[in-house]
Amino acid sequence: MSTSIKARKVAIIGAGHVGSHVGYALGTQGLASEVIYIDPPAPEKASAQALDLQDAVSYLPAHTVFRAGTYADISDAAIVVIAAGPLPDYEKGERDRLDTLPATVAVVDDVVAGLAESGFSGIIVTISNPADVIANYIAEKLDWPRRRILSTGTGLDSARLRRAIGVALGVEQKSVNAYMLGEHGENQFAGWSRVTVGGIPLTTYLGDDSDFDYAGIEDAARSAGWTILCGKGSTEFGIATTTAQIVRAILDDERALLPVSAYLDGEYGESGIYASVPAQLGAEGVIAVPELPLSDDEQKLFADCASQLHANFEKALELGR
Repeated sequence: MSTSIKARKVAIIGAGHVGSHVGYALGTQGLASEVIYIDPPAPEKASAQALDLQDAVSYLPAHTVFRAGTYADISDAAIVVIAAGPLPDYEKGERDRLDTLPATVAVVDDVVAGLAESGFSGIIVTISNPADVIANYIAEKLDWPRRRILSTGTGLDSARLRRAIGVALGVEQKSVNAYMLGEHGENQFAGWSRVTVGGIPLTTYLGDDSDFDYAGIEDAARSAGWTILCGKGSTEFGIATTTAQIVRAILDDERALLPVSAYLDGEYGESGIYASVPAQLGAEGVIAVPELPLSDDEQKLFADCASQLHANFEKALELGR
């Protein structure tokens, strides 16, 4: 990381529901000393979000400077969070995050151009959907070291899986360690063979209980985003807190293992794509992608998902030409 970079300065591109809540999470957790909002199509909204958040600082435990700006203001930022792009319109029949791909590519092209001209050289964390494909697209367009670009991927989906398992078992969800894998999309799957409860493998914890609803719980985690979107029009708190956890791991050089979308270069038998897996995060971004041992069935699901990710990445490239 360049010595000219301010260690705790974060820029958020996109001042909508997700971007605003990411900033609030960073402020309430005291993670950033400065947060810059950039939203070229809606500069007034970016200014209003920053002002609203700055008002909250008087009652927060740590001081953060929130302000609106432009790409010219982020050359010394440590992290850029990309929270730009449309939400799926469920009423218009959009039932998959891929439905927004053409519109998101158009938005991201403008973001990439702004980043390329800004002098920014930190870490990019993208939230824009379809998350894994867009991370790959940004990395291709910027031609940066892949470790410096990652997506939230199945970070939130994994939290949803932990919640669903915790409810089913009647235990605190923080005691559950579980991952949704593959992609932040319809092809994601639960890595059941690796789930533990209080460090105990799930199958051991269940004992003779044969009524555990694996398929129902997995589907509940996969569809939770749609349930929330249909109920209130957007997801906000879960993804904002997920993003804050990733930002914390990078800014504090935690070397934490978190489920994100990272570039694969031979891991899990795949190369040339971003996919959602546990990855070690620190000051340089993605430090390593240690392979999670999967069952044969899970490895097959991962390969099928990766094949679809390759195809969707090619679609994104075609749209961006």
